[in-house]
Amino acid sequence: MVAESLGIESVRQIDEKTNRLKGSEKSYTFHGRDVYAYTGARLASGAITFEQVGPELPAKVVELSYQKAKATKGEVKGNIPILDIQYGNVWSNISDELLNQAGIKLNDTLCVTISEGSQQKYVGKMPYVASFGDVPEGQPMVYLNSLLNVSVALNMDNFAQKHQVASGADWNIDVKKCAK
Repeated sequence: MVAESLGIESVRQIDEKTNRLKGSEKSYTFHGRDVYAYTGARLASGAITFEQVGPELPAKVVELSYQKAKATKGEVKGNIPILDIQYGNVWSNISDELLNQAGIKLNDTLCVTISEGSQQKYVGKMPYVASFGDVPEGQPMVYLNSLLNVSVALNMDNFAQKHQVASGADWNIDVKKCAK
């Protein structure tokens, strides 16, 4: 997704001899803290240049197959790349622009289907609203998250846990206007 939206100029392998949190050499389980965050912080602060991160790797990037976000009249389809795990909200890669293209507007009643591969995990109706206060406690809703992408939630509850929804390349969402 990053390669498609922002592009990738080059890929580098982090040289752990110079770009690793000092004293963490024996730790093999916290690379996020000891290597990635440490190197990212040094890069962001200007302590190192991108070239000093490590050797450049071949330009070929492995792309994972997933449902790219798309819109048709009255319907949008996309992928669930991440959950807002603290609250159990389901985040998609469907932008507000695609919602507009599909003709979906605030306060429309939407039919939502969430699938893992070919297995439907959730099918239901819910309103498209601006904020959590627009639906009663415990009720489902479609809203735009902080990235302005389509998200599904339960007001004051955990949608992902309640409906056993996860994220990843095999998790897809289909949102369309319900027939009147």
